[in-house]
Amino acid sequence: MNYRACLLLLLWLPGWALASSCSLLILGDSLSSGYGLAPGQSWVDRLGARLQQRAPDWQVVNASISGDTTQNGLQRLPPALGRERPQGVLIELGGNDALRGTPPEAIRQNLLALIRQARAAGAWVVLLEAPVLPNYGKAYADAVARTYVEVARAERIVRVPCFVCEVALMPGMMQADGIHPNEKAQGRMLDAVWPHIRPKLRCKAKRP
Repeated sequence: MNYRACLLLLLWLPGWALASSCSLLILGDSLSSGYGLAPGQSWVDRLGARLQQRAPDWQVVNASISGDTTQNGLQRLPPALGRERPQGVLIELGGNDALRGTPPEAIRQNLLALIRQARAAGAWVVLLEAPVLPNYGKAYADAVARTYVEVARAERIVRVPCFVCEVALMPGMMQADGIHPNEKAQGRMLDAVWPHIRPKLRCKAKRP
């Protein structure tokens, strides 16, 4: 049997075929699910389009659900990791925790668990800092913000500073509810995230 035939046989056998692309899993809430936006307009959709142009061996898998908390993420991440086998995971959760006044320590522990689950599955992780409304006062907001800084430092992962805070202060960038960025803001949100993930887009296919 010649070399080419051997190679084709190995690729056909279970366990030897390699994925043709690498996946980037987005685990988020309404800020990433496209809440209130037309299909294809969210920053995650735009990320997928940008990857097609600049890193075509990567594809986006959006596992974001409006209203999700870090606790919801803990329930959904393990099956998503098993199903998608992503090379990278973006965690964008915690905003709804803050809206409910969840203790910062609980948010911390959930984020740590999410990061460790993703890394145990062989994925690199980027943590997106959640926006915190002033509902519970400055001390609470500052404590939640510190949580993201400390978690990222402890786990030695990349942290994206609040990627919606800038657009929230710009006229004409928010939906009527004053909470969710509109279509005009999505490009700026992507531009805030892109520099943090671009260096990681080196596709190393995994065995199925």
